[in-house]
Amino acid sequence: MDETISAIATAPGAAGVGIIRLSGKDSIEIANKIFSGKSLTEVGDKALVYGHIKNAEGNIIDEVIALVMRAPKSYTRENVVELQCHGGSVVLREVLKLTYMAGARPAERGEFTKRAFLNGRIDLTQAQAVLDVIQAKTSAALTVSQNQLAGTTSRTIKEIRRAIINSAAHIEATIDFPEDDLDDVVIGEVNQNISSQIAKLEELMTNQAKGKILREGLETAIIGKPNVGKSSLLNFFAKTERAIVTDIPGTTRDSIEEYVNVGGIPLKIIDTAGIRNSVNTVEQIGIERAKDYAARAELILALFDGSRELDDEDEEIFKLLTNRNVLILLTKIDLNKVTTVNRLKKKFPAAQIIEVSLKKGTGTDKLLKAIENKVGNIDFEMSFVRDEREADLLRRIVKHLRDAQLTIKNNFAIDFVSIDLHAALDCLSELTGESVSEDILNEIFSKFCIGK
Repeated sequence: MDETISAIATAPGAAGVGIIRLSGKDSIEIANKIFSGKSLTEVGDKALVYGHIKNAEGNIIDEVIALVMRAPKSYTRENVVELQCHGGSVVLREVLKLTYMAGARPAERGEFTKRAFLNGRIDLTQAQAVLDVIQAKTSAALTVSQNQLAGTTSRTIKEIRRAIINSAAHIEATIDFPEDDLDDVVIGEVNQNISSQIAKLEELMTNQAKGKILREGLETAIIGKPNVGKSSLLNFFAKTERAIVTDIPGTTRDSIEEYVNVGGIPLKIIDTAGIRNSVNTVEQIGIERAKDYAARAELILALFDGSRELDDEDEEIFKLLTNRNVLILLTKIDLNKVTTVNRLKKKFPAAQIIEVSLKKGTGTDKLLKAIENKVGNIDFEMSFVRDEREADLLRRIVKHLRDAQLTIKNNFAIDFVSIDLHAALDCLSELTGESVSEDILNEIFSKFCIGK
């Protein structure tokens, strides 16, 4: 990591300010080569210096403020310079090019955060939380992500690790000093401690699903026949005219996606084409996509028109709802009611059925509450693992700990318990990044943007 890296750290597009970030042993000297003003090499830590960026011919490229952060008091724990330029894309590219000409190299995706991890400022769970902070879709998701970045999960994992190390140390002391005859006492304490750590690990795994919802949104498909109110429902969630609403059936021929906020929970709402028998090729494609979404969505909002009789097309929709997580909406209740809740109850006795009028706003509060109940209570202070790689590591840790308990139960030699505990510790080290392959690190940080 001796090389100095440079990248644009702000989002593309016109803005008041755009930032070029440099990190590395020579970042201050490199920035100073293109900076005209007080020498950056002479200022102290966390100094703000006004000046200009000039090219090799001495022409001014931009008026800037340079922020100098000396190691280890920076995001990467390296020397860091941030050049705060005007936010136009042309000027940022020109300044970035000058940093390359002065000796920096282009940063890779996530390389600033990767250096923060490799330099011990954060562990791997916190590094991944940086991405969650950037991508948070609701204030609640942001709160959880900030807690993860502050070390909520990291502290939980470290507590588990310390507890397992403590048990392993007791066992190894017993092995080293067998004359003390501590086996029964130690084994009882170790067995109890293992049970406690398994409970904590299983809670982390249980919370993974809720963490995934907060990060990615609950995929929610709106399905039903044409003209039952699907697009009106999307517009209600989005609080804007996101979809065209007319009395003409089949207006929506493709799926429309929108992220919305329901009680702090991000929902990835998908308004699908109306499901009906159609000879139109384009509409048929949209209908097939609607069926695909119904098959894979985590939650289905199935709409049925209360002002019309159920028919064969509704029967086809009923088939899509078998063994699915579904809320049934009986729409247009402000009109003459033809289909009733009791009629739908005969089809789905276990499903929750909500009567709504999207035109009048009737029943929408009940709908929002039902969605929140479907997700369940989310503790925004919770610890959780964020992806399947981490979940797999947790499962392996639990397996090693259960193997240790099985060894104890079968009265095998106590040193076999130590082997299982050390296998669990190896997995914990991989979880925090203390022992992880370069390929996995590259995969994780490749998901970041260039300037982070």
